[in-house]
Amino acid sequence: MPTVASVSSHVLAIVLAGGKGERLRPITERRAKPAVPFGGAYRIIDFTLSNCVNSNIRRIIVLTQYESLTLERHLYRTWNILSPELGEFIDILPPQQRLPNRWYEGTADAIFQNLYVLEQEKPRWVLILGGDHIYRMNYRALLDRHRAEGAAASIGCIDVPLPEASKFGVMQVDAGGCITGFQEKPNEPTAMPGRPDRALASMGIYLFDTDVLVRAVIRDAKTPGSSHDFGADIIPRLIGDRKVLAYNLNSAEQPGPAYWRDVGSLDSYWQSNMDLIARYPEFDLYDEEWPIRSGLGSRPPAKVCVSTEGTMGVVEQSIVAPGSVISGGHIRRSIIGPRVEVHNGSAVDECVVMGGVKIGKYVHLRRAIIEESTEIPNEATVGFDLEADRRRFKITEQGVAVIPRRAPF
Repeated sequence: MPTVASVSSHVLAIVLAGGKGERLRPITERRAKPAVPFGGAYRIIDFTLSNCVNSNIRRIIVLTQYESLTLERHLYRTWNILSPELGEFIDILPPQQRLPNRWYEGTADAIFQNLYVLEQEKPRWVLILGGDHIYRMNYRALLDRHRAEGAAASIGCIDVPLPEASKFGVMQVDAGGCITGFQEKPNEPTAMPGRPDRALASMGIYLFDTDVLVRAVIRDAKTPGSSHDFGADIIPRLIGDRKVLAYNLNSAEQPGPAYWRDVGSLDSYWQSNMDLIARYPEFDLYDEEWPIRSGLGSRPPAKVCVSTEGTMGVVEQSIVAPGSVISGGHIRRSIIGPRVEVHNGSAVDECVVMGGVKIGKYVHLRRAIIEESTEIPNEATVGFDLEADRRRFKITEQGVAVIPRRAPF
């Protein structure tokens, strides 16, 4: 019987990491969405890559495209942990433009333009992943179910409230878990059988037998009018022709409670960060059985101290990354990235503060996202007068202010 290691060695993971993240602007103006800082110590792509390594899937291709420099630097510095001598790798693959003057025109087109990689690596299965979601998943359990059921393709899914399902691909399944229908972002999503308030949503995780994937993307490339997208084009055409399995993240063999967030908007990004600071969060960064790797290196521990004015720093219900110094400031329900300085008399409440930010004295910030390396001047105030803030910053639908690096204070 094949061992876990031998079976996993026949899987090639392809991480789609070239998205612009338009709805996350301005924090994606200088970086691809997977490179956006998250949770104080991480980049968004770290969660997908940690899932791969923890699942013993260690042949990984990362497809980049938009503003890839920050992402590539992070991958080189943080993820150089695999052993080429053992056939392990994380390779970064920018667009090769093997088709003249063409960037990737969709998720399926990104695979089509890189079919030569499959010819070189000869995997038996291909696992296609997004690099822009926050979740914990054992892909090996997905592969085991895929093999046991004799599926040609399998889709990772999670049940979501019916009113939210129109943002996702929605699946209909039979009693055996095979997909019988697929709606891509439907206006009226179909509810789950026996669950009129829930729908089964795609997580954007696709596992294919390699020959099935190759035929599907070649067929798609030849189809006039295709949007070259897995959800809109590949999966609907495959249903009925081949056995396509739905694999629910709620399955018992998965690590921890089912938690999956698409951080594609500023509000979802802010809320997902806020989720981490609960006393018992749904997504636990401190689970030693399923560690999430970060690239903080050898920075010193965070320090909370008395300022020169004699004010004691205070941190309540927050995450503070290494290298940060809270000198007389008050942090409450916030995520503080590495190398952040918070000075005397300043109050930071329900904020996501990225690395290298310097917050001056007597600053008051509430419900804000602060871009990396921003300097907040003394006595600045954000989050208490949204109309005044809107004249200076982007304000989300939920009233979160987004402060860019060169903020107009």
